[in-house]
Amino acid sequence: MKKIGLFFGTFNPINIGHLVIANHLVEFSDLDEVWIVITPQSPFKVKKNLLDNHHRYQMVYEATKEFPKLKPSKIEFDLPQPNYTINTLVHLEEKHGKEYAFSLIMGVDNLKGFHKWKNYGTILENYNIYVYPRISAGTVDTKLTNHPKIHYVDAPIMEISSTFIREQHKAGKNIRALLPDMVWKYMDEMNFYR
Repeated sequence: MKKIGLFFGTFNPINIGHLVIANHLVEFSDLDEVWIVITPQSPFKVKKNLLDNHHRYQMVYEATKEFPKLKPSKIEFDLPQPNYTINTLVHLEEKHGKEYAFSLIMGVDNLKGFHKWKNYGTILENYNIYVYPRISAGTVDTKLTNHPKIHYVDAPIMEISSTFIREQHKAGKNIRALLPDMVWKYMDEMNFYR
């Protein structure tokens, strides 16, 4: 059974930090593939600086094309909104449960608020969680520190913010080094975030 890590985010845009973490997880853990799951634009709270789903998917596709173990996923685009991670997991189990074992990937900053997620206990009971380091305030709940389903991965600390990229691009700064080449080309051609 293939082990799939699910790396969720808006990826607005996907940057080299995301790629470094996803690639590190697939190369230095027991995961066979990492699916980069693009969170859809919520019809209930439209964010004006969040690109359309298909543009963000295209950028993830461009960024991962040369990484055979990294796959773009638009699985959440067709799920009812607002959506919760537990719903995505249930949907994936129904669709692929026989061939794949799914795990979550999150930064330690997300783990700190994990107890507030919908059905977090069920997620913890049924799925492994791979946690990568971030520079962030606060502490992880002690129940989660040594939990058998939580695996801390010694990935490089990547503090590259997509918000920073968008803001600085708009301000006319050269942020090209923070993006995979194909993502930069697509973003530039489409005149995004200007």
